[in-house]
Amino acid sequence: MVEAWYMDESQEDQRSPHRLRPNRAVSLEQLRRLGVVYRRLDADNYETDPCLKEIRRAENYSWMDIITIHKDKLPNYEEKIKTFYEEHLHLDDEIRYILDGSGYFDVRDKDDKWIRISMEKGDMITLPAGIYHRFTLDENNYVKAMRLFVGEPVWTAYNRPADDFPARKQYMKFLTEAAQ
Repeated sequence: MVEAWYMDESQEDQRSPHRLRPNRAVSLEQLRRLGVVYRRLDADNYETDPCLKEIRRAENYSWMDIITIHKDKLPNYEEKIKTFYEEHLHLDDEIRYILDGSGYFDVRDKDDKWIRISMEKGDMITLPAGIYHRFTLDENNYVKAMRLFVGEPVWTAYNRPADDFPARKQYMKFLTEAAQ
């Protein structure tokens, strides 16, 4: 089951858990109010999983690939890790399904505080278009993930500040409406 918490402000290794002391846990309901959708699936059978097939049909995820993030598997590994960890947003939802390994997605809450979401094998997350976020490996330094898209993949990340994009404005409107 996914676990999430508010992050501390330390500058130590990004792959560390960065928990506040005392820990401030974040519930799935709190994540939902930010537009973050979490699902748990059977990663051992992803190729034939009827639940994944139904999600892909219902959400119109027509394109997918698999990425392995490890120093021996990903070209330009160090550069990519730095890029993934830069705070950014996308104009489309970001959907990731962890098939093996583990890592962290960090998202900003409505008050601009970082929430760390620990992802492991079997976890699927959808980050809404316009949410500021970043990704890093954890201390295991390995993750294999499925990337899903509606239509052709768009890899463009817009580093913060990117508040003038319609996707960001729409996301901020969603947060305002969700708070009422």
